[in-house]
Amino acid sequence: MNYLIVSYSHKNSDIAIREKIAFNSDEKKINFSQKLLKHPMINEVLILSTCNRVEIFTSVKSCLDALEYIINELSKISSIDIDKLKDLADVYEDNAAIHHIFSVASSLDSVVIGETQIVGQIKDAFKFCFDYGFCSQKIARVMHHTFRCAAAVRSSTEISSSPVSISSVAVNRAKDLAGGSLAGFSAIVIGAGQMSRICAEHLIKNGCNVIIINRNIKKAKELAKDLGETTIVEGFDKLESFINKYRFLFSATSANGHVIKSDMVKDVDFKRYWFDIAVPRDIEESCKDKNIDLFSVDDLKSVVSQNRAFREKQAGIAYSIIGKSTIEFYKWLQTLQVEPIIKRMREMAKRSAQKELDRALKKGYLPKEYKDEVEKILHQAFNTFLHKPTCNLKKVAEDPEFDTIVQSFQYLFGINEEQKKQMNMYKCEYHMENGTVRHSKKEQ
Repeated sequence: MNYLIVSYSHKNSDIAIREKIAFNSDEKKINFSQKLLKHPMINEVLILSTCNRVEIFTSVKSCLDALEYIINELSKISSIDIDKLKDLADVYEDNAAIHHIFSVASSLDSVVIGETQIVGQIKDAFKFCFDYGFCSQKIARVMHHTFRCAAAVRSSTEISSSPVSISSVAVNRAKDLAGGSLAGFSAIVIGAGQMSRICAEHLIKNGCNVIIINRNIKKAKELAKDLGETTIVEGFDKLESFINKYRFLFSATSANGHVIKSDMVKDVDFKRYWFDIAVPRDIEESCKDKNIDLFSVDDLKSVVSQNRAFREKQAGIAYSIIGKSTIEFYKWLQTLQVEPIIKRMREMAKRSAQKELDRALKKGYLPKEYKDEVEKILHQAFNTFLHKPTCNLKKVAEDPEFDTIVQSFQYLFGINEEQKKQMNMYKCEYHMENGTVRHSKKEQ
């Protein structure tokens, strides 16, 4: 079994590429995951798709065969040439894959180092794929160590102090364009998801009134209620009218196509500043021709200088934690192999039987001429006794709860003295909370 990650991010792909391969709908993620799991070399799949990255995380039997298939299928759904996708992709295998996902979750691979959204996005991606049976034990193991590593980075460094995100960077840029203050301005926020929420919160903190426009009015009203009285909601039918009335606009929907097209834009006598923080982009590029400064996610990279030196120093500490966590993960993984546990258990039984036999011979409880026969009987007895536990251990080896079972097993038999400390380290937070255990479709 190997781990393989195919990564397209702000580091290797521009927004035009990322929006073509983005998985911005549940249906698209489901269809692509099902397609990947049809390949005999791919066991489990987890897809993470955000405005800055698409990570395809898999548990595979062969990295080379799986990689070819993944990129080929990605080419089909994105209409991007296979060779181009190969050239752009960052590919991580095994140790490198674990180190990479730990780094991503710890926000060291983000546009804004230290942003706090990414770990929640990974948890959502894991929850989604686990629910649908696209991932199970192999990826679940990594995910729980991933979340623990990210927590260790946050608690051991100051990398997430004064947390920032693309949404907050966009608002700060708008603040600069407004002359240093947004107080008294009104801004349109299109969408009612997490990115829109963060954006609206930062606008309100800066004294700006917020107008939320969303297709789902109920969801928009729920968001507005949380944000307070400086927020109002308007229907999507008012979009064209409102984009021509206000100076500042922030768009972060999950739409597949453009929400704002150039033919919706009218000439006005004031400068407009629009921030498109969605991938795929919400705003048609040609809107720039209408006296509008249009900023995409990639355009905001140039603004991400806030606390850079401080964060880079903290990142050095964080990488040492990630390196140690990667090593610890593989050491832990090795302790879960079934055959060495069974072998050790039999050795312990054999030693105990031999000890008691030697004691009986020494004390004269047993004639020496019976030694060989008694050894055979004892050997047969502990083999019979261990048969059921051995079969059960092998039987649950592919189940998500196996790791907890085997660690309890090791602790009870004293096979690994460290297991008492580690028994609560691995726990499937998601399926324990929901009281369900599911398996990937490949393993069912």
